[in-house]
Amino acid sequence: MKKLDYTGLDAKKVAHVVKELAQLLADFQVYYANLRGFHWNVKGDKFYQLHEFYESQYNDAATKVDEIAERLLQLDARPENRYSEYLKQTQLKEAGHEPEKMEGLQYVLDTLKVLIAQERRVLAAAQEAEDEVTVAMIDDYLTGQEKNVWMLVATLS
Repeated sequence: MKKLDYTGLDAKKVAHVVKELAQLLADFQVYYANLRGFHWNVKGDKFYQLHEFYESQYNDAATKVDEIAERLLQLDARPENRYSEYLKQTQLKEAGHEPEKMEGLQYVLDTLKVLIAQERRVLAAAQEAEDEVTVAMIDDYLTGQEKNVWMLVATLS
């Protein structure tokens, strides 16, 4: 039994949404892992602030990972769950190091640029497919991330 038969979404149009969401899922999973590493390994005089910041960011990323995966399931797709596959697909690189003070914040800002660009691709595909649920989800993501960009740019200036 297909869920799309009940939601009224066109499977052919939704296929592009699924492709773009799968890319976003891979990107968010690698971003999440990098943030965890930053959180665990941060050092220096800004330790407390950065430790808390990275934790808030990886918690947010974890929530989005779950929402993206569940949306894929709602669209009759199967979300990937293997990191080996994420690493083949992601637009990001594994960070794998201890960030020096503001270097980690710059990484977050640079990654938000990639995520926002991918989310805009998801948004365009979802609008084309008349998939209002995915549109609303991505609109919410962009609202929070654009505020993060503003705050990070102000911090790094």
